Amino acid sequence: MLFGTEILKPMADLAREAVRGTGNFNWTFIALLAFVVYVYANEIKKKNYKCVAAGLALYMVHWFYEIMNAVICAATGYALWTVSPESTSYILLIGVSWELSMMFSIAGLGTHKLLPEDPKKKILGINNRVLFAVGNAAFFSLVEIFLASTPAFIWVYPWWGALPVFVTTYIPFFLAAYLVPDAKPKTQKIFIGGLAGVNAILLAVLIPLGVI
Repeated sequence: MLFGTEILKPMADLAREAVRGTGNFNWTFIALLAFVVYVYANEIKKKNYKCVAAGLALYMVHWFYEIMNAVICAATGYALWTVSPESTSYILLIGVSWELSMMFSIAGLGTHKLLPEDPKKKILGINNRVLFAVGNAAFFSLVEIFLASTPAFIWVYPWWGALPVFVTTYIPFFLAAYLVPDAKPKTQKIFIGGLAGVNAILLAVLIPLGVI
């Protein structure tokens, strides 16, 4: 599925009712959390701080996007992307399940390992960080096309689909993951810590108010 369809609105309505419901909870929730903790602990022990920064940078951008997606849902009735309750052990926000969130928590960390050592090296005349960001964004967008063709992932807006998500979502995700680790430590802390603070404040305010 390249674009959304309003035919799926009834499925999105059911998903909205299931946000943070515990009806499908199972122990894979704990197993995935333990796996992510192990991955980060292993990288920290090896002092691979650039990989850690890459993982956290993408994850903070991911959470900001998910919060904005939930706000769009509250404002218009439907999110740009929605996860179905049948596909997850727990829906955190309308567009992100626990499983998806855990995947995004290590996506930047894992793919950063594929980058050339030299941040200024060019491939086909393009800076390698930018090229890899666009390439991984394209790959993730292709995966999302498949997901949107299953009952697990829902697009309801006819104008939202693979191309918009590629340009507006995944390219910024991976640019953050690949550019922030090359910045000065102070800049890394400001970006990751600042965005983490913004996300925490938005969640602390909007969830109790029932907005998201």
